[in-house]
Amino acid sequence: MKFTAKLTRGRLIRRYKRFLADVELENGEMVTAHCANSGSMMGLVDPGNEVWLSPATNPKAKLPYKWEMVRVNGSLVGINTARPNYLVEEAVQGGTIAELQGYSAHRREMKYGRNSRIDLFLSGSDHHPDCYVEVKNVTLKREDGVAEFPDAVTARGTKHLQELATMVREGFRAVMVYLVQREDCDTFKIAEDIDPAYQDALKMALDTGVEALCYDCRLGPEEIIVNRPLNIIGT
Repeated sequence: MKFTAKLTRGRLIRRYKRFLADVELENGEMVTAHCANSGSMMGLVDPGNEVWLSPATNPKAKLPYKWEMVRVNGSLVGINTARPNYLVEEAVQGGTIAELQGYSAHRREMKYGRNSRIDLFLSGSDHHPDCYVEVKNVTLKREDGVAEFPDAVTARGTKHLQELATMVREGFRAVMVYLVQREDCDTFKIAEDIDPAYQDALKMALDTGVEALCYDCRLGPEEIIVNRPLNIIGT
């Protein structure tokens, strides 16, 4: 995924009210950017961190920038949760995610379950049932080389796992994709201490037949691309 406009570099002053971030640009200008991330962003929001912003393209936007990435310990981390669905769809179409090949039709944000929308629906395969794909953005790293999800309690995420399990029971295929928007991890696990209910829901979903995949990304100010699979541990 190439950014359609040049990103602007700055320095994080603070993140607050979950969806707002004050940033000092390189020219000294102070701006408030939209933070499209409802999680805790643990380990990412220290004042002074280098951040990258994209200009708002919607003329009705209340803020001039969107926060895209932050640099932590030398590595860029993608924090914009609006990006992973596009990244995964692009990776499926480009053949990067081998486990999701063989489908002729892709559809995003299709209604299903209990007032939900599936991130990506794949159909038209000669060898697999139609496939419901849920995508989660992963940014948390507390151990060297280990990415984790979630970074806060996520009742919504637990509901999504239950709905994926329901799809499997109805004869469909269902896949949970954890997209690690950072380059400094080799494995992935669930942060059970943060949300034990989510861990229990994932175990239930896997026992039902839901599949779990994890891929990381390569990130830069010009583009973000899905890179390679990571080993999932502890499930």
